[in-house]
Amino acid sequence: MTAPPQDQRFLVLFDFDETIINESSDDAVVRALPGQQLPDWLKNSYREGHYNEFMQKVLAYMSEQGVSEDSIRSTVEKIPPTAGLPSLFQYLQGHQQDFELVVVSDANMYFIQTWLERAGVQRLFRRVFTNPGSFDATGRLELLPFHSHSCSGCPDNMCKQVILREYLAGRQKERSGAAFQRVFYIGDGANDICPSLALGPRDTAFPRRDFPMHRLLLERQQSQEAKFKANVVPWVSGEDIVDCLKRVMEER
Repeated sequence: MTAPPQDQRFLVLFDFDETIINESSDDAVVRALPGQQLPDWLKNSYREGHYNEFMQKVLAYMSEQGVSEDSIRSTVEKIPPTAGLPSLFQYLQGHQQDFELVVVSDANMYFIQTWLERAGVQRLFRRVFTNPGSFDATGRLELLPFHSHSCSGCPDNMCKQVILREYLAGRQKERSGAAFQRVFYIGDGANDICPSLALGPRDTAFPRRDFPMHRLLLERQQSQEAKFKANVVPWVSGEDIVDCLKRVMEER
């Protein structure tokens, strides 16, 4: 019998695009096209709240243009990490007994797994919650929505708060009723606000400074009506997050 894994005290959730990596993987992958850009008719077909559907069309177009899986993979692998994220991963790798890591992203499984494997950090993550993405028999990258939900503020295919709440409830059961002492949410985009609203007063939201998540949180903090429970620590580099986690570790 193997010993049960030690229950980590802290949960860290990461967005992927413009959080772990320094741009949108969906934008970056377009560089694999012969002309390195989308035609206007395709760009103009995007509808607000239906981004997953739009990316399905983009990937179908790329397949029609003869873009291969190898070309897509190498383009994704070359996306640079956000400043200081390698230092953050190094820190978390050294404290795996304390931190459980999860990715929650509106990108897709193929892009995320490809990038994490290339960076050598995929084993740090217990789960990746994202839209299914895999190559079919014809060599086309097929994208599907993650789930359906009833949250009016999120895109059709993904509400990160639903994912976070379900994950916390499921993990608490698996951990014999033990909840995480603290939850940390690291993101940048407007769709990272909804999960942050589920955080409690001991938890921390890390919005990337001057990105949509940060601006929207500032607006919430300034309006009296919207109470935001979690601590908010804006970050520019992964090292800013390391500094904060070190302080939390010293509190024990």
